[in-house]
Amino acid sequence: MQFNITFRQFGASDSLKEYAREKVERVNKLLDRAGEAHVVLSLERYLHHADITIQSGAWVLRGREKSDDMYASIDLAMDKIERQLRRYRDKLKMHHGRDRVHHRQDLVNSLKVRHAVFEVPEAEELAVIAATSTSEPSTTMKAADPVDTAASAATRVVRATQLTVKQLSVDEAVMQMNLMDNDFYVFHNVESDALGIVYRRKDGQYGLIEPHEPPALAVAAGT
Repeated sequence: MQFNITFRQFGASDSLKEYAREKVERVNKLLDRAGEAHVVLSLERYLHHADITIQSGAWVLRGREKSDDMYASIDLAMDKIERQLRRYRDKLKMHHGRDRVHHRQDLVNSLKVRHAVFEVPEAEELAVIAATSTSEPSTTMKAADPVDTAASAATRVVRATQLTVKQLSVDEAVMQMNLMDNDFYVFHNVESDALGIVYRRKDGQYGLIEPHEPPALAVAAGT
């Protein structure tokens, strides 16, 4: 297994590196295909974060946890991965080697979506920013809503990633979402040939969002 580790906000540690490697190697023995692992250990606001990603074939497993001890965070993150792996182990074996080829494979391979995480200030902060902006002279003919302007100016992107859109059935997309410990997953639905999003509902069920073509347009297009 290929293994790499990244330390953020604190110095590299050989003991932590070996500890994480041992944990990952144990899980690798459960995989049908040798995987590639990337571990990110970081210190944020006095909490120790462990973000562990293992790729095996077309499938990605991920565990993220935090605690007041880095060794404990690694254990908790790997526990998540092991639970999901044991839950889907038979399905993973069944799906390995069944790579699909789309009639526009070149387009599918290049299709990516951007996932951005951003933060917006609280109402009190927005009010202060809006008050400051209205006190400054405006060069525009029509002034915009101060609160809307303040929200746009103060919104800050925390992090952004690009996700590759895979060809999956709805069931497979739900499985991949769970393997990655995510609350949503964007995929190309092989059953409807459309971009779809599966997500975890608050009641424990799953939801699916897809584009819907109005009947009138479908008739006009001859479909």
